Parts: sequence; C-alpha cells; structure tokens
Amino acid sequence: MIVDITLLKRLRNETQVSIADCRKALEESNGDYQKAIIWLKKHGIEKAEKKSDRATSQGLIESYIHQNGRIGSLVSVLCETDFVAKTAEFKTLAHEIAMQVASMNPKDVESLLKQDYIRDASKTIEGLVKETITKLGENIVISKFQRFEV
Repeated sequence: MIVDITLLKRLRNETQVSIADCRKALEESNGDYQKAIIWLKKHGIEKAEKKSDRATSQGLIESYIHQNGRIGSLVSVLCETDFVAKTAEFKTLAHEIAMQVASMNPKDVESLLKQDYIRDASKTIEGLVKETITKLGENIVISKFQRFEV
C-alpha cells in the first residue's frame, strides 16, 4: 500500500512516534488516520512493556510549587540514559507528574500510576508514562515522590 505522505507527516507531528512506526500504522489501518492512532497506542504499550525490565540509572528530580505557594512536590523520574533525561519530552513528563502529585496527593507510586491524569481524564499516569516510553524508546520509572503542604 502506498502511504499518503500528508497523513504520514500529520501522524508523526501529532504522536512524535518514529516515521517507520507511523508508516506501518497507516499501512495496517489501510490509510485510516483514526485507526492508525489506535494502532500506534496499542503498539506503543506493547513496546513499553518489553522495556520494563531495563535498568534505569539516569533521570532527574523535578519540583512543582502551586501558585498559592502552600503546596509543592518533588519527584524522581528515572530513565536509561542521560541523553533521554535531557530531552524536552522527558522534562515535560517529570513536570506533569510533579504537578499530579501536588494536586492529587497519592499515597505511593502504585496509586499515582493508577490515577487519572489531571489534564486528560481519558488516560492514567501509567498511560502517560507509557506514551513517553514509546516516544523516547527507553524504560521510564517514577522512582519516588514527596508532597509538601503548609
């Protein structure tokens, strides 16, 4: 099947997934854009699960202070390489997780992963992490967090 280059570019820009995976998704879905997005999500989750055993020794610590200055959080998010830890996507993920911790006050990492994402209730924090794993190609783990409130 010949893939429409316009759809390929659009899918790549929207998902940030590799061009090869975008092409395969469009081929598997016979050029149906919405089905290609669903295919990429399913494929991404499978890829993320395969990477879950990989060691995560790099990463960063992110902080978030709510605008009232009375609630804040620190999170430690780990990945496999310092290269990925320096990417905008990884930094954004860490910031979003820190904001989630400050606003939702989870009791531990396991409960945090099961929470609905505050910006999009159609996905969980675990889903958000898996999406980022798909984009960046490395295992990502939320190591620990701490929430502070005055």
